[in-house]
Amino acid sequence: MNWTREQRDTGFLLAVVTTAVGPHLWRIPLWASALTLVLLAWRGWLAWRERPLPSRWWLLGIAVAAAACAKLTHGVLVGRVSGLTLVCILLALKLLEMHARRDAFVVFFLGFFLVLTQFLHSQSLWVAGWTLFSVWGLLTALVLAQMPLGQPSLRVAAREAARTTALGLPLMVALFLLFPRIGPLWGVPGQSGSTGLSETMSFGDVSTLALDERVALRVRALDGALPPPSQFYLRGPVLTDFDGQEWRPSAVPLIPQDALLLEGGVLRYELLLEPLRMTVLPVLEHSPGQPGETWALDGVTLRRTADLVWMAPRPLGETLRVPAVAVPTSGVRMGPLTEHVSLRAARALPANRNPRLRAWAQDLRAQTSGDLAFVQAVLGHIRQAPFSYTLNPGVYGEFSPHGIDEFWFDRRQGFCEHYASAFVVALRSAGIPARVVTGYQGRDALLQDGWAVVRNSHAHAWAEFWLPGQGWQRADPTAAVAPERVERGLALESPVGLFRGAVDAVNPTLWAAARQLAERLDLRWQQWVLGYKRDQQFQLLERLGFEKPDWNSLGQVVAITLGLGMALGLAWQAVLARRRDTWPRRLERVHAWLTRQGWSVPPHQAPLRWAQQVQHQDAPAPVVQALLALEDWRYGPQAEPPRGWRRRWREARRWRAWWRSLVAKP
Repeated sequence: MNWTREQRDTGFLLAVVTTAVGPHLWRIPLWASALTLVLLAWRGWLAWRERPLPSRWWLLGIAVAAAACAKLTHGVLVGRVSGLTLVCILLALKLLEMHARRDAFVVFFLGFFLVLTQFLHSQSLWVAGWTLFSVWGLLTALVLAQMPLGQPSLRVAAREAARTTALGLPLMVALFLLFPRIGPLWGVPGQSGSTGLSETMSFGDVSTLALDERVALRVRALDGALPPPSQFYLRGPVLTDFDGQEWRPSAVPLIPQDALLLEGGVLRYELLLEPLRMTVLPVLEHSPGQPGETWALDGVTLRRTADLVWMAPRPLGETLRVPAVAVPTSGVRMGPLTEHVSLRAARALPANRNPRLRAWAQDLRAQTSGDLAFVQAVLGHIRQAPFSYTLNPGVYGEFSPHGIDEFWFDRRQGFCEHYASAFVVALRSAGIPARVVTGYQGRDALLQDGWAVVRNSHAHAWAEFWLPGQGWQRADPTAAVAPERVERGLALESPVGLFRGAVDAVNPTLWAAARQLAERLDLRWQQWVLGYKRDQQFQLLERLGFEKPDWNSLGQVVAITLGLGMALGLAWQAVLARRRDTWPRRLERVHAWLTRQGWSVPPHQAPLRWAQQVQHQDAPAPVVQALLALEDWRYGPQAEPPRGWRRRWREARRWRAWWRSLVAKP
């Protein structure tokens, strides 16, 4: 099919814009995604049919309606999600009123801005690759817009865009290494309906748990060895308040100062965290620090809460590299060790909820002696009764407010949150303080470059109960029903999809090998790019010769680097200006020689006109033929642009030979 220049360039620009908009379509409302795609398809149809663009009144009406819908959907027009919605729609609308080159430039820079907004949501390796590809496409379209005549090849424009990008890479790398690191400006939105940590936990709301196998964090021991999978617990939010449906952190921060007593050796380790959707930093149990202490961590000040977790003032929406210390569980006592008012919240239960479990727990308590014996009896019941650990338990409490009763006595199917919730309710019914702890348990069996990989599918919920003189003790009821989940740190695998099933049918190990390769690349990206922080900058300055690097020395290096970059750029432009085309200077030499010989010709004309004029002035025939040959050499059908040093060298030799032949003529 023979496309016109307008059809080809418009189609290419639509493809580039679709690439830039694509990752955002699932983030904006459904109506906005549909409207954006309809507008892009409309513009493509108009270009294909060579129809005129719609009236601006139509576009104005669509823009006003889209703004009104965005206001109704988001409540505001100025915000991250609402702004993204409007930018996607306005970019598609701008394509429908692109009458001049100036309008095309607006489209290009809106596309660049839209590509940049992807980093508000993710900074992973694939996003960086997608960004590079999108920017290359936008630069190619920009180069095409700078070639208004003829029908230049897409290959030539893409090559010029790649060359321009490559020329800017050194400056980009220098700015990455030296630009002052400031606190993060964005976070990552949460995800629902899949495994992963949250600061609340609802019982029975999720009928099917979708396993998320993405990496949540990585752990590496700096001295010693990591705990075995059965003791590999990363402590996250502690949930004490329960309203019968949802668990939340306690609102009573009253804990004595002797809350954490540490004995024995410690384990020094390092965490590499992916962006989280919560304010709690998950660390290996147990981390030193008393309630009220602070921890300055890469621009974020964490505070130790009453529940002995590290709390940030905002969600941890960036990649963090955390050096930390843990104490084995056998060397820890968590207080209070005596009865305290803060334990009231750990005994509270909503009235008139789950009466069967409460009655069952009270009967069992009457048959046992002591709190510890009761806890063992409840765990023994879970082992002996026909409970099952499944990802598809169905919804509990759909037709009654007694969802835990339904789980404990009727269906007996669930995952970790069901067992932890029911276990804590049973202990509280017997008067024993108990609470739910969420975090991660277990890890991948194979290390990646010395790092243990913890996935979102390792998210877990367990329980803690309080004993006089011993403090808080950990109990994991999931281990009673699914010991392989805890002892080996294994999570249940999600059903194999159609694509993965086809890959496994060809090679059962291919999927795992590809995923491991991708995660190794992502680990390098996390360590070398996202993990490049202020400390690494100062270490670089030390290697450059600064004894005590600080912000002033960093600013000096940045200023010197920018100055050198500008000087080199200007020098390179001057060299290119001389090398770009030697034809005008050669014509000046020929014109000067003709003038010295007494032939008068205007300096602005081509060799063909000079040949005609000197012929009328009785110039020798060889001079006229030489000027005609020069014209054909430059503008003839066999003329080729002097790309590459070899062609330029051949052209220079031909020029010298021609010039000698012209000067030697009588």
